[in-house]
Amino acid sequence: MPSVRGCNLPDNLLYDVDNHIWYQEMPDGNVKLGMTAVATAMAGQLVAYTPKKVGRSVEPGKSCATVESGKWVGPAKSAVGGAVAEVNEALSAKPALANEDPYGAGWLVILKPTDWAAVKPALTPGAQVAHKYEAKMAADGFAGCAPACPT
Repeated sequence: MPSVRGCNLPDNLLYDVDNHIWYQEMPDGNVKLGMTAVATAMAGQLVAYTPKKVGRSVEPGKSCATVESGKWVGPAKSAVGGAVAEVNEALSAKPALANEDPYGAGWLVILKPTDWAAVKPALTPGAQVAHKYEAKMAADGFAGCAPACPT
């Protein structure tokens, strides 16, 4: 698994580096989205998660959810458009799940994408994401994710 400045970036996912969102293709053709470890580290502890409702449409480049931390409120932008198929109810109850487990229990929404084949090639595969994230973190002046255990 690639790790950039202490931030894990699983290589089985696809990434929209500019918006700090990961994508996972599901067996049924839907796509699961979540915030990267970089996003949750930059935002700090999440205190609120407000997804679009199931059945609502998400336009490409627009918000599928709003997330809030003590220092940031903003949209989670989806590169792919589609209908919201499922929202993470556990994240609604405990927004900090996104900080604790961004690639597992902390996912945001599952979309039924309208044109995944057109969007997928624009996303960065995990095995190739480290260099792009290193450049983005340097440009943003972000030191990185705090280590899970002090050494």
